Amino acid sequence: QVQLVESGGGSVQAGGSLRLSCAASGATSATVCMGWFRQARGKEREGIARIYTNAVGTTWYADSVKGRFTISGDSAKTTLYLQMNSLKPEDTDDYYCAAGMDDGSCYSGIYNYWGRGTHVTVSS
Repeated sequence: QVQLVESGGGSVQAGGSLRLSCAASGATSATVCMGWFRQARGKEREGIARIYTNAVGTTWYADSVKGRFTISGDSAKTTLYLQMNSLKPEDTDDYYCAAGMDDGSCYSGIYNYWGRGTHVTVSS
């Protein structure tokens, strides 16, 4: 199993930046990918960024955050980051990190393990 704990959420004005962190423990060496998702109340969960945890570290971003957010992780697969720049009020959400343990889960977005989330509020 993999345990995930997010941190770094908070309140920021539009145009500002935040960096979210996700501390991973447990069977982290077996992860194939890790990702960030967000969800507002009453809305569907949205996958926003993904990184494969192999040496290549291929990334993917949703159009809504491309060019503004950057996903990264350490080589030990114990910490995942999401650098968020040029934040907009519509980025206000609960943000979750997740770990995928096989290619199928990474491709489908149906990850195996989830954190409890951290909240981001962006004010105009």
